[in-house]
Amino acid sequence: MKRLNHVVIYSVLAFITILTACNGSSASELETELDVDVESFEYTNQNNETVSLSDLEGTYWVANFIFTNCNTVCPPMTANMASLQEEANNADLDVRFISFSVDPEVDDPDKLKTFSEKYDADYSNWDFLTGYSQDHIESFAADSFNTLVSKVDGQPQVNHGTSFALVNPDGTVIKNYSGTSKEAMDDILNDLKTVTQ
Repeated sequence: MKRLNHVVIYSVLAFITILTACNGSSASELETELDVDVESFEYTNQNNETVSLSDLEGTYWVANFIFTNCNTVCPPMTANMASLQEEANNADLDVRFISFSVDPEVDDPDKLKTFSEKYDADYSNWDFLTGYSQDHIESFAADSFNTLVSKVDGQPQVNHGTSFALVNPDGTVIKNYSGTSKEAMDDILNDLKTVTQ
């Protein structure tokens, strides 16, 4: 009987150890969820400053694709990013935020600044980027983020993906989230805490 009790106790302890190991591996699991390298870039932000992929090296960053004349998903996406930025800054997380314009021939730096000011964007770690051709952003989005960007000639609206992408310090996309979901912002914040703290 004593031997049976010992077997049960050892089995329970082994099970608890396995559970603990699984819970402790969340950061490494997150690193392998996606594996897409962001192509090198050098674009212009809302302040007419150059921002490149090399400027983001060594830091986790969250990226999305928006445009200033968007009348559907971009306003809530940008509001969600602003909320995420505020929460991340309050938690003292070392993270940056990048919004790529999918309508670069319309969205010059001034328009991006006017648009972003509506959301009280903190430019210390959030850049709104432009300064490339329509063809370029369409291929860049597909190759670097596995997301759609498509503008039909003569049409004011642009088709584009609504995901937020988490990019690691090596410039690799490791996870996507719904950019239109407020709940997803909590998921991003929790993952940022996991990988940066």
